[in-house]
Amino acid sequence: MSLSSILAVVGMRSEAALLPREMPVIVSGGDPTRLRALLQQAPEGLVGVLSFGIAGGLDPALLCGDLVVATRVRGMGGAYAADPRWSAALARHCGARLGMVAGTPAVVGEPARKRMLRAATGALVVDLETEAAAAFAASRGLPFAALRAVADTAEEVLPRAAAVGLTPDGRPAAGKVALALLRQPQELPALLTVARRSRVALQALGGARDAVRQACAA
Repeated sequence: MSLSSILAVVGMRSEAALLPREMPVIVSGGDPTRLRALLQQAPEGLVGVLSFGIAGGLDPALLCGDLVVATRVRGMGGAYAADPRWSAALARHCGARLGMVAGTPAVVGEPARKRMLRAATGALVVDLETEAAAAFAASRGLPFAALRAVADTAEEVLPRAAAVGLTPDGRPAAGKVALALLRQPQELPALLTVARRSRVALQALGGARDAVRQACAA
């Protein structure tokens, strides 16, 4: 597959910057509804769709920075199969674990909710973009794959301030985060932990850039 014909779907600009430059990218800004609208404007002539970025861990065995490649995606809209050859190549080249990925319309930040979601879906990780990307690929009859790096683990709490941390174009929303912290200043330590762990996850994704290129060429 040609990289220039594979659409990458991410939540943040910092994730998009880690992809091969040839790949067209749609950035959701962490908003699944906005993402679905943007996908409807995607160009013709695509040969594949890749969901790429950080995720929340659901399997307690996963650590921050671990990589997961989807075999299937399950969300409120249904279940979708990832392309088996592409996914196997991705996992092989970057040393990722293969398994189910869950999609949700909002951030899942509490350990109790993570446990419930894992019990209901069997998913290893959860994110906001993969379900929409998989549904779009299915609507176009395109192969689909997802590569995600664990940021927050299954037993870690995501503070509410983290859920407002992006602008619509996927950049940090410092003003919104500051306002959320003014309302709940006790969340600051947890927010700093989230920032550190997100950097670890992004570094893991950056290290997989060549794996993405190799898997797409396989």
